[in-house]
Parts: sequence; C-alpha cells; structure tokens
Amino acid sequence: MPPIDPEPTERLLERFKRGDSNALEILLARHLPRLRQWAAGRLPRTARDGIDTQDLVQETVVRTLKVLRTFECRRAGALQAYLRQALMNSIRDHIRTTRRRPIGEPLIDTEPALDESPLELAIGRENLERFDAALGVLEAADREAIIGRIELGYDYDELATALDKPSPGAARIAVRRALLTLATKMSDLAEVKR
Repeated sequence: MPPIDPEPTERLLERFKRGDSNALEILLARHLPRLRQWAAGRLPRTARDGIDTQDLVQETVVRTLKVLRTFECRRAGALQAYLRQALMNSIRDHIRTTRRRPIGEPLIDTEPALDESPLELAIGRENLERFDAALGVLEAADREAIIGRIELGYDYDELATALDKPSPGAARIAVRRALLTLATKMSDLAEVKR
C-alpha cells in the first residue's frame, strides 16, 4: 500500500479543480488501489468478454474525471464512495450488456463447469443484496467503519485516522460493533424474506 498523503481529499479536490495536476495524481494514487481491491472478482466470468474488472476500474475512473470538477465532497470518504458506486454501476451495465448478447460457445461435456451453479449464484446474490440493504440502514459511522475495513482494506491505524478515533484499538472496537449491528440487520432482513 502506498504511503498515505496526509492532505485531506477535500483539499486535494479543490487543488485539482484549480488546475493542479499533482493533486489529481495524489487522488488517483490514493483511490485506485482501493477501488481495484474492492472490484476484484465482482465481474462474473460469464461477463468477461475481453474485459476484466481492472479494465472497468480504469474506464470508470476516466469517465468520472470528467465530472470530478463539479463533485462536492461533503464528508470524509465521499469521493471513494462515489467512485465505488460509479464502478458498481459500470459493472452492472456491463453484465446487462453481455447478457443481451449470445456467447456462442459450444458446450463440451468432458470439461467440468468452472462457474458457480445457479444455486450458488442465487445464494451469493441474495446475501450480497441483503448486505447492501443492511449496510444502507446503518448509521453513517458504522457504515464508514465497515466500508473502510472490509471493502477498502484499511488497517486499524488508517481506520483510526479516517474515523477520527483516538487509537487503532478504538477503531477495531468500532468495526466490531458495526459488524455485529450489520449481522443483526442482515438476519432481520432474512427473517422478513421468509
């Protein structure tokens, strides 16, 4: 992981809006690795027609740069959340596009299936939907703790800084509590669905 530049994202965005290309380089160095990590494996193999998830990350960031000059950063983590949402939209769009086109590969009985079964896909999709729904109803501090630790891969030192906690131990406790709350919300959603 590259060293963290101490300058807040909000200030870097302002510098970029004033034409500072160095600020853009710092922003990209800060956000691209975490976006790549978050996106890894999110594009199903059946949707990879000459493109992989990392290509979609690059394309999404390039498209996002066009609107970055008007982006309003209202809270810590807003830019990363915006980029992540833009990337998720790109992944969903690409999956929809590939589903409309026939693949045209012949079936071969002698080769084992490498993709997940429909049941595995349904269970995974259902859990992901429940995760997203439960994450959406959490308090902002809990949501930021989970996204920072689980999806962005912050260590507890980084997380303490991002969450304005006094120590890595306090950040670890905040993540633990947030995950327990998330698990409860996901369980509640599973019960409602039955």
